[in-house]
Amino acid sequence: MAVGGQAPRGARERDSAGAARKHAPQARKETPTMDLVIRDATVVDGTGQAPYRADVGIRHGRITEIRRDGPLPRGTRTVEADGLALSPGFIDMHAHSDLALLTDPDHSAKAAQGVTLEVIGQDGLSYAPVDDRTLTEVRRAITGWNGPGDDIDFTWRSVGEYLDRLDHGFDGEGIAVNAAYLIPQGTVRMLAVGWDDREATRRELDRMRRLVAEGMREGAVGMSSGLTYTPGMYAKDAELTELCRVVAEHGGYYCPHHRSYGAGALEAYEEMVALTREAGCPLHLAHATMNFGVNRGKAPDLLALLDDALAAGADISLDTYPYTPGCTTLVALLPSWAGEGGPEAVLARLADDATAERIRHDMEVVGADGCHGVPVEWDTIEISGVGDPALAPYVGCTVQESAARRGEAPWTTARRLLIADGLGPTILQHVGHEENVRAIMRHRVHTGGSDGILRGDKPHPRAYGTFPHYLGHYVRELGVLSLEECVAHLTARPAARLRLPDRGLVREGYRADLVLFDPDTVAAGSTFEAPRTLPAGIPHVLVDGRFVIEDGRRTGVLAGRAVRRTT
Repeated sequence: MAVGGQAPRGARERDSAGAARKHAPQARKETPTMDLVIRDATVVDGTGQAPYRADVGIRHGRITEIRRDGPLPRGTRTVEADGLALSPGFIDMHAHSDLALLTDPDHSAKAAQGVTLEVIGQDGLSYAPVDDRTLTEVRRAITGWNGPGDDIDFTWRSVGEYLDRLDHGFDGEGIAVNAAYLIPQGTVRMLAVGWDDREATRRELDRMRRLVAEGMREGAVGMSSGLTYTPGMYAKDAELTELCRVVAEHGGYYCPHHRSYGAGALEAYEEMVALTREAGCPLHLAHATMNFGVNRGKAPDLLALLDDALAAGADISLDTYPYTPGCTTLVALLPSWAGEGGPEAVLARLADDATAERIRHDMEVVGADGCHGVPVEWDTIEISGVGDPALAPYVGCTVQESAARRGEAPWTTARRLLIADGLGPTILQHVGHEENVRAIMRHRVHTGGSDGILRGDKPHPRAYGTFPHYLGHYVRELGVLSLEECVAHLTARPAARLRLPDRGLVREGYRADLVLFDPDTVAAGSTFEAPRTLPAGIPHVLVDGRFVIEDGRRTGVLAGRAVRRTT
């Protein structure tokens, strides 16, 4: 599929016997010494320094030479960049492609954006480590994020086995882009404690510590939490601190979706900073937004908190997506007590009129912890996807709109949807503030993360557009970041957080995960009306020196593998 449906500027390809290049011809025929030479690129190398023009040579999946003062000898293949920007591949620090990487070998949603590495296992819920019981439960719990996975043979149980499965990918050939994995704390608690809202016993905590240590030894880069999602949200700080100590011992980082992004957001950020400082564990704040009406204009308060912690020696980074609405599942908005016991218990509570009324009161009057302590505003909750095709008329409408059409209360509509779709509906939550988005993305520890849920008839456009939207809208159109600053946010900075010694820069010896894009035309094609439209202005993407996007089209190459923690 053509990216953006238009021919890219520059990037003319020549093989070793092709037409004359723009450089002066050589006196004699050369024997190619490189697999690929990219001619006359504007190198935006990930350091944040000014771009420069150069030829870049690639051999055996690595950058072997960068020459600024003249042409490189031609390679087996040559691409004439004609000044297109050449940057490291983009790293999506918050992805929900845990099953999509295995079921969709095309995966243009990310490959076409220039993403060459995704960090999965987010928000404390994913598919390893598991046993037979918890696998069934977690598949049901996050079907809204990833689908039911009915077409997958879930042969793995451990983190290492899941990473091995990613290596083999689709039909044993690999995956579209690389993937790193965070151990999901909620799934770990599911294994050791179950779905009970209580403190873990010493024996249960010891088992969780062992599970986290095993996952780290098997290659995970850290641990995630979803502290507004059950059962992970039942963990107290002392429990989380103990697990973070294990993560730190193995060189990883902690990535919490913390306890509130609404009422009490600043206190929730402070909690995570203090917890990780006590544990001696690096902290990466997931989708670090300041949402809901109570937080309008409060990004400076968050940034001051982070600056104070950084000045005191804390190791902190964060990611954001460049949009105002959020995206999650409808069931996530329920109060935490309604989730105790797991998905079947939730459905039973929803089916009971008295209990459902109690849920409604907590959501609409009190402000449920699942909705970040803010009373739910049904006119901000748009249904973005359902599992049952019969429920498709709800997609694209707010709960308030659907309820008005049916002549009923919004909670009645929401309750019906949750039951009919088996807790599956996904939602867009229109509660963000543009001034907060811009302020946070400027911060020196900021990185990019799509938080992209790929499932649903009308997914959030961030799933298909985050990285070109940064480059096109916030760099070229608004000037919020310079090009070289933005590329550093999307490449070298996340690679440093992941402690990857040979990714994130255009540098000799580094892996050839690279993107060629046109700074004058790069743009997200995805919109809220057409969220699956692919971007424009990104003609070439390489993973391990192989084209996964070539001339704006997906090649079918499956060069991605699991990226395991190595230090």
